[in-house]
Amino acid sequence: MTRASDPFDTYLLRVFSMLMDERSVSRAAARLDQSQPAVSAALKRLRDILGDPLLVKDKQRMVPTERALQLEASVRIVLGGIDSLLAPTAEFDPATTKLVFRVGTPDYLAPPLMANLVSYLRLTAPRARLVLQPLGNDYDYEAALANGELDVVIGNWPQPPEHLRMTILLEDEVVCLVCRDHPCAGSHLTVADYLNGAHIVPLTYSVMQRGVVESHMAALRLHREATVTVPYFSMAPSLLPGTDLIFTTSRHFAEHHARALPLAILKPPIDFPVMRFYQLWHNRCQQSQSHAWLRSVLSAVARTADATQGFRAARISSVKTDLLHK
Repeated sequence: MTRASDPFDTYLLRVFSMLMDERSVSRAAARLDQSQPAVSAALKRLRDILGDPLLVKDKQRMVPTERALQLEASVRIVLGGIDSLLAPTAEFDPATTKLVFRVGTPDYLAPPLMANLVSYLRLTAPRARLVLQPLGNDYDYEAALANGELDVVIGNWPQPPEHLRMTILLEDEVVCLVCRDHPCAGSHLTVADYLNGAHIVPLTYSVMQRGVVESHMAALRLHREATVTVPYFSMAPSLLPGTDLIFTTSRHFAEHHARALPLAILKPPIDFPVMRFYQLWHNRCQQSQSHAWLRSVLSAVARTADATQGFRAARISSVKTDLLHK
């Protein structure tokens, strides 16, 4: 298609994106600082070009068609690329930036890691904002990274998506967390104890990925009984006291909660692989100065965690030194 016959322009794409957000011509017009007739005319042009109504009336709102839903992610990616081309290449300064950093994270990292991140951001980027987005089966983090809804996702799935960029944050061993009065707390778990025991098992954070424990047990054709299933990791430690339940997790997570609750940490009888925690990001952010800074901060903060002895106390000055020498 030649430049002259290209039916699209940036304005039409922005109108489409705003209409998908607002589901209303009047609200979209207000946000675009355009008149309602102008936005209606743009919608008519889009319908003519694409041969689809795109949004149809349903009582007091507009509902997108299947075609519109299919196009939405692609349009946002295109607009993101255009915005990147037009954006000024000013030097990034953490001390003055007002950027919002968005990190997708499950709760299987012990709270001190995020506490250290927040402390460092408040000291070095006091005008920036941080949004921590919880992950779940109904959240498409890959699409969120692609369209700019998220900057970074922290994960520990055995097979991270190959099309995303990745660096390791920390590695940790798998342990079992039990009540201090658990029958095996004073000795050790046998394979029979583990397989016949009652387990707390969190829901998975990704429909496409099994966790390290589940993947390894499936490979060995072993099964454990999920006696209690919880919606997120941080709930599990509080359910252990006074029960015979077993919770299999990373050592740094177990040690953090064992310091606050009457819990014991046991070596699992199965030789689980190391848990590897990493940060993922989309290739569209690779050259961004602010994004590179965020990734370096996450890496430096993660290095304040000792994977064999749990989290040390926050040492922000050491994180600063580490970043300065990168």
